[in-house]
Amino acid sequence: MDLGITGKWALICGASKGLGFGCAQAMAAEGVNQVIVARTAGALEQAAAQLRAIPGAGQVIAVAADVTTAEGRAAALAAPGGPGRAFDILLNNAGGPPPGDYRDWQDADWLAALGANMLSPIALIRDLADGMAGRGFGRIVNVTSVTVKAPIANLGLSNGARSGLTGFVAGIARGPLARQGVTINNLLPGAFATDRLIATIANEAEGKGLAMPDLVERRQDGIPAGRLGTPEEFGAVFAFLCSRQAAYINGQNILCDGGAYPGTH
Repeated sequence: MDLGITGKWALICGASKGLGFGCAQAMAAEGVNQVIVARTAGALEQAAAQLRAIPGAGQVIAVAADVTTAEGRAAALAAPGGPGRAFDILLNNAGGPPPGDYRDWQDADWLAALGANMLSPIALIRDLADGMAGRGFGRIVNVTSVTVKAPIANLGLSNGARSGLTGFVAGIARGPLARQGVTINNLLPGAFATDRLIATIANEAEGKGLAMPDLVERRQDGIPAGRLGTPEEFGAVFAFLCSRQAAYINGQNILCDGGAYPGTH
């Protein structure tokens, strides 16, 4: 299927590895030009080299920056050779805050979580959405989490910040932007085989005195698909949401979790 986005410009945050890299791979395969952003320069340059090697890939511009800061966002939007603010596609993607007990969290912990997982995505939407509307096409996808539908007690910082972003998107996606060709959706990952999840499982296994393969098997047993997802699968869903064919999908929270979420909505 031709997704109709060849030659468009995408800003992909958190693109050096994991789900962000999976999304960047999907964009490269569609011939989309990209500015990819992550904090670690070395890993980002390696990712950029891999993306450029994909047959039919568009331009790939790497910007080592922290988009949770105003300076980092400005650097991404001003990337030499990039489109300035004329992006057609935006992937908001940042790692979640650490787990813990809400009794231990101070104001600084909440402000950091809100900054990374709510306010920074909103800032990039603010920077880019009107330009997309003026050109008659825009796709904004925010990577949130299945926890906005099924909160987890020790992930309160993430639950709160990502739910705030979800509420914001629910309003703005149904405003004037919808009539100007701009869609805004949230993509909710479940358990994916990323470095971060594997490290989390390894730490849990060590703490419980369990073998790593046994704990991975337990995790997979709780997923109807019987396995962890892959970043490539996640990227394929992202790419479809960015397509011209997905123009009638807007303001949605789309689960990508192998069927693990047990609810009906």
